[in-house]
Amino acid sequence: MNYPFYIAKRYLFSKSSNNAINVITIIAATGVIVGAMSLFIVLSAFSGLKDFSLQFTTVFDSDLKISPASGKTIQFSEGIAKKLENDPYIEAYSKVIEERAFLQYKGRNHIAYIKGVDSNYVNVVPVDSILFLSEWFQYGRNEVVIGTATALKLSVGINDYADPIEIYVPTPGTGIITELNIDKAFIRERVVASGFYEVNEDVNGKYIFSDFDLARSLLSMKDDQLSSVEFKLKAGTDEAAVRTRLAGYFSGQDVVVKNRIQQNDALYKMLNTENIAVYLIFTLVLIIALFNVIGSIIMMILDKRSNIKTLFNLGATMRNLRNIFFLQGTLMTTLGGIVGILLGLIVVWIQLKSPFIYITSSLPYPVKLKAVNVVVVFATITVLGIIASRIAASRVKARLLD
Repeated sequence: MNYPFYIAKRYLFSKSSNNAINVITIIAATGVIVGAMSLFIVLSAFSGLKDFSLQFTTVFDSDLKISPASGKTIQFSEGIAKKLENDPYIEAYSKVIEERAFLQYKGRNHIAYIKGVDSNYVNVVPVDSILFLSEWFQYGRNEVVIGTATALKLSVGINDYADPIEIYVPTPGTGIITELNIDKAFIRERVVASGFYEVNEDVNGKYIFSDFDLARSLLSMKDDQLSSVEFKLKAGTDEAAVRTRLAGYFSGQDVVVKNRIQQNDALYKMLNTENIAVYLIFTLVLIIALFNVIGSIIMMILDKRSNIKTLFNLGATMRNLRNIFFLQGTLMTTLGGIVGILLGLIVVWIQLKSPFIYITSSLPYPVKLKAVNVVVVFATITVLGIIASRIAASRVKARLLD
């Protein structure tokens, strides 16, 4: 019979003759439960917030994007086009030209990226999901779709043919722009906003979508030059295999193939960094709470001093005696962690089904139940509990037997 474990259970669940020790034990167990519950709720909240922050961006981005690893353009030949059209894993692809441009409208200025896309772009990215007002531009016409932030900054309206938006890009090979060559230093196009898009605060003022041919003419690019190619893959496709195939199609060129996550690498890193920071902060709170566990076990050791002597006289080794209180502390933290996680699950489930915390009057705070959060919280509380219990159990020393 494993008597250290049996005695540890008795010490944990039975009342001590000293009421102060009972109070300290209850406080220690409550601290573990509340700490575990808080950590799980916070991790679930950040999981929901991460998905909420990325849901519009992931709609805006393509499954894969191939772009130059250095420089601004890649070569796109008819041979490459035929390979892509015959590839069984590619649902659709779109050619893209992208460059920084200067926008002017009624004396108001804004710098954005003009993103010229061909007619296949609507098959690669569901533009209906990002359109905020009106409709997508008509191909072959001087129409653009701008972000809501750009529209507010320029105070531009929809289909304002009387006062079109002016787009300026530097003329290639101009060199230093001076007063003498300023008229020839820029290429200008006048366009009309056919619609507004809405993605997130970072993107809403970044892009201005236009027809592919309009962007190519504006930027004076050759017929076989592109900024990137964006792809939509067929359902169930092995992304890694397609990435290798795409790199092979553009062999001889220094290109990079990015998936959705890599296209938003900075945003993902920021969200993950915030998640780690919050985890570490609440882990510190757990560590502080576990000091109560250490104090509770030490108080129990002092209270059970006569019992320790008796067990030692009956043949228990010093290691057995320490294991009793080590197991008691481990049981307290493990069971407290399980109870805390269960309470956290209940709170998160209620927020999912019947929200009671709102960001705005109509937008509930996003949360998400993930198995990995359960594992992280349980592993954290278990490891910290073992360390705390080991520290407390080490106070069982030979001088207690005197």
